[in-house]
Amino acid sequence: MIFLETPLKGAFIIDIERIEDKRGFFAEAWCQKKFEANGLVSRMVRTNISFNRKRGTLRGMHYQGPPYEEIKLVRCTRGAIYDVIIDLRPDSPTYRKWTGVELTAENYRMLYLPERFAHGFLTLEDAAEVTYQLSQPYSPESARGVRYDDPVFGIEWPLQVEVISDQDLGWPYCSS
Repeated sequence: MIFLETPLKGAFIIDIERIEDKRGFFAEAWCQKKFEANGLVSRMVRTNISFNRKRGTLRGMHYQGPPYEEIKLVRCTRGAIYDVIIDLRPDSPTYRKWTGVELTAENYRMLYLPERFAHGFLTLEDAAEVTYQLSQPYSPESARGVRYDDPVFGIEWPLQVEVISDQDLGWPYCSS
């Protein structure tokens, strides 16, 4: 695995290293020791799957507040998404900054985000499926979010949002 730190400290793009032959390829997608060697949390307690029927579906920007702040490891297993994270750590030099990465079933890329990062994605194809591992159990009372179109963040989405939940439209705007 190749760990590439994003412009947001503590968040990583993780690429697989393929060992190819006439059958196809083999690659390691998870290794506790390698995650720990890169200073990343390796304890994951649940895995979620998100299936999205339509291109232009937006899910986000979600996070969990204390005491259930979570780390996520995200991968697109079918289709393609534009995955976005926002640093919500007030003491961070990249506070309120965002970065985005295209995750596809073909590129096998993963995105690792630390605690106190908001996360969301926009589907680039119909029938996109996303799998993510999380370090905390789901806690409805700790569920939080921010607006995907908040001018404080200035996220540049590659497509127009066509489908979004009422909950995601209801997240608050940040004060400047």
